Amino acid sequence: MATSSSTARRKRALMQNLRVLGLAIASLVFLLYVLAPVAWLVSSSLQQEAALTSVPPQWIPKDPHLDNFRVIFSADDQERVTYETRRAADPASGGFIPSTAKNLLPAMGNSFIVSVAVVILNLLVAVPAAYALAKIRFRGRNASVYGILITRVIPDIALVVPFFLFIRNLGLLDTLSSLVITYLAVTVPFSVFILVSYFEQLPDELDKAARVDGCSRLQTMTRVFLPLAAPSLVALSLFAFLTSWNEFLLALMFTQTAASQTLPIIVASFTSDFTISFSFINAAGVLAIIPPVILAIIFQRYIVSGLTAGAVKG
Repeated sequence: MATSSSTARRKRALMQNLRVLGLAIASLVFLLYVLAPVAWLVSSSLQQEAALTSVPPQWIPKDPHLDNFRVIFSADDQERVTYETRRAADPASGGFIPSTAKNLLPAMGNSFIVSVAVVILNLLVAVPAAYALAKIRFRGRNASVYGILITRVIPDIALVVPFFLFIRNLGLLDTLSSLVITYLAVTVPFSVFILVSYFEQLPDELDKAARVDGCSRLQTMTRVFLPLAAPSLVALSLFAFLTSWNEFLLALMFTQTAASQTLPIIVASFTSDFTISFSFINAAGVLAIIPPVILAIIFQRYIVSGLTAGAVKG
C-alpha cells in the first residue's frame, strides 16, 4: 500500500515537472517569436549593407557602427541622389543615403505633434461622452452606445473616400489638421465604448453622493470618476498615441509634401528610391519605435492596471 502511494506521488511530481518544462519551452518560443524581429531590426541597423545581406545572417554584428544613425542627423548636408549620381552610390558599402533622408526627423516631429494632439482631444471628447452615457439615463442611450461601436466595425479603407472629400471641402489637404481630425474619428469611438464599460462598473452611489454634496455633473466627473479611471485613461491615451503614430493609409492620402508627412510615409518612401539601403531603413525603424517603447516603459504600471480593470476588453 505504501509502495503504491509513493509511486502515485512520483507520477504527480513527474507530471508537475513536465507541465513546468512545457510552460517554460512555450514561453521561450513565444519570446523568440515576439523579440526576434526587434532584435534583428536593431542588429541590422548597426551593420554595413554587405554584412546585412550575407549568408548566414549576422545576428551579432562583427563590425558594428553608427553610420546609419549619423547620416540621419546630418542628412541635410548630403548630396541628393539623382539619376546622374546614383551610379556613384554604393549600397553595399552602406554609404548610400535615400534622397528623402533629410525629411525623416521633421516627419518624426509631425508624427509627435499629431499623436499628442489626438491624445489630448481624444480624452477631452471621449471622457464627457462616456460619463454621460454611463451615468445619465435617457432614451436612446443603448442605441447610441452601439451606434458608436458600429463605427469601429467599418474598415478604414472604406472611409478613405468620404474622409478625403470632407477634408478637401474644408481646405485642409496636406496639413497636420487633416490627420488630427481623421484620427479622432478613428480613436474616439473606441475610447468612448471602453470608458462607458469602465464607468458603468463604478457604483452609482458615488455619483449620487457627489451630487448630494453639491457637485455639478462636471465636478462629479472630474473630482470623483476621473481619479478612479486613471489607469484606463492612460491605457486609452497610449492606444490613441500608438494608433496615430503608426497610421499609414490616411496619412498617405491626405499629405503630399514633407511639411505635413508623418514618419510612416517617409520611411516607406525610402523603398521607392533609385536603390534601397536596408540598413538605413532599419536605423530609421529603430528611431521610430523609441517613443512608443519609452511611453510603454514609463506607464507600464498603469497599462497593467488598465488591462486588469477591463479597460481594453472587447
